[in-house]
Amino acid sequence: MSRAQRRAMIERVNPVLPVSQQCRLLAVTRAAVYRKPAELSAEDLAIMALIDRQYLARPYYGSRRMAAWLGTQGHLVNRKRVQRLMRLLGLAAIYQRPNTSQPAVAHKIYPYLLGGITITRVNQVWCSDVTYIPMAKGFLYLVVIMDWVSRAVLAWRLSNTLAADFCVEALEEALARYGRPKIFNTDQGSQFTSDDFTGALKRHGVMISMDGKGRYMDNIFVERLWRSLKYEEVYLNAYATVAEAQTGISAWLRFYNEERQHQSLGYRTPRQIYQEGLWICGRSALPTGCASPASRASSEGEEMLAFAHIPTGATANTGFNIYEVNSSCLGPAVALTAIGADIETGGATP
Repeated sequence: MSRAQRRAMIERVNPVLPVSQQCRLLAVTRAAVYRKPAELSAEDLAIMALIDRQYLARPYYGSRRMAAWLGTQGHLVNRKRVQRLMRLLGLAAIYQRPNTSQPAVAHKIYPYLLGGITITRVNQVWCSDVTYIPMAKGFLYLVVIMDWVSRAVLAWRLSNTLAADFCVEALEEALARYGRPKIFNTDQGSQFTSDDFTGALKRHGVMISMDGKGRYMDNIFVERLWRSLKYEEVYLNAYATVAEAQTGISAWLRFYNEERQHQSLGYRTPRQIYQEGLWICGRSALPTGCASPASRASSEGEEMLAFAHIPTGATANTGFNIYEVNSSCLGPAVALTAIGADIETGGATP
């Protein structure tokens, strides 16, 4: 278990054991617990933005090549600094190597279940991933829950930390509003291997699948979403506040679900494919059940639910303080009268 993970285990609010004793048991210095982290410099934030852009174009760049490329952009930095910033961004070069992922030591790793199966219907497989969202000052992390067949984004959350909480919240919302998939596939990141995340899937009877060595291409649909989101929205708008980021990303994801036509989907939108898939199969025929009563009630009234809950508490983070922001972007499925019927859209094109 890494030092950062051990430090995160320290309970400071109503602890059962004194903080000093917790530090001694976890082999963490008290200074590391009490000391306020230094803020990221403006130069570090600029370098992180460059690394993020280059990684989208060259995901096979490791710290050495990234440091060399940064030199051509006027930033002479050493490899250790690049490694630190890439770890902060949650980025790692894509290439075949032993032990490609470093999940938390105490977390269980589940087998890969998608090999040899044909994925043909909505709600058969869902997937998820986390990415870095640069801002004018600071940064955020974004998680999405996506349906594999339709590419529809079912739920998403913004957070200023890489803790598992915001991933669990997005998962719980997707499960409550759209039913449950047969299989949920992720990488082996500590957020997805955490007991909170896997426990939520188990409680709903969902089979857990995790990418292993050589399976990085299984995340290609979410990676394409990240590329489109960043080049079409994030990089064009230097968000000054969390509210601006939430508003911009919410509008783009609604556009993605309801208006953006995909060539691989026969120039139809993810929402059309998702709803047509439900119409073809029939909710009662789905092996994983149906959506929540609230979603069904909304569907009967042909209304699209939109969630925009902003917690009131403040959370400290390296560089700046923000609150978690969450939202969802795909309305509950509306029963169609015919395949290919016109669908009213409510999102505005950025």
